[in-house]
Amino acid sequence: MLRGLSDAVIDRRRELLDAAVRVFARKGFHASRVGDIAEEAGVAHGLLYHYFRSKDEVLETVFREAWERLATETDRIESSNVALREQLRRFARIYLGSWLMTPELIAVLVREIARSPAVDSRINEVRGVFVSLERMIGAAQQRGEVRQDCNAQLAAWAVYGALEEILTGWVLGQLPADEEDVERAVVTVVDVAHAGLAA
Repeated sequence: MLRGLSDAVIDRRRELLDAAVRVFARKGFHASRVGDIAEEAGVAHGLLYHYFRSKDEVLETVFREAWERLATETDRIESSNVALREQLRRFARIYLGSWLMTPELIAVLVREIARSPAVDSRINEVRGVFVSLERMIGAAQQRGEVRQDCNAQLAAWAVYGALEEILTGWVLGQLPADEEDVERAVVTVVDVAHAGLAA
């Protein structure tokens, strides 16, 4: 019985987060009200406060869960023991492929998170992904795949920055984005990055 109740609570919380993502993507975070989220989820206005203290906490939760998923995937890629080029390809595929899987979520993350006043408090959550990329490049350097004069930390930021810029362009409608566009972007970023890093 307790397990069923717990599952129901988790399901309702997920419904509220999914509804919030749809509302934030459609109206923007600042123009959205708690009532909009409740209406989108088909629940009473006050129920959202049973799960979250505020609209800001909803956005924080959306961000944290998305980054936790990316960090988990990045750790998995790092521990795969494949060549750096393949590690970069897998990371780029997950990162850019997220646009096709969850476009509303990505739109919210790109449009709202960077402008949020709490962005400084998120740096530690974000740092894990960069550190993992840095370790991949550093390990490839030790294996002789990467130039010895390469700064692994700066290289990790450069790779991530290129991917983020492409994703931002898609969110802002600057580029078309279908499966073919994603694959072309993945190949381009990996080719450019690997060519610059290769020993």
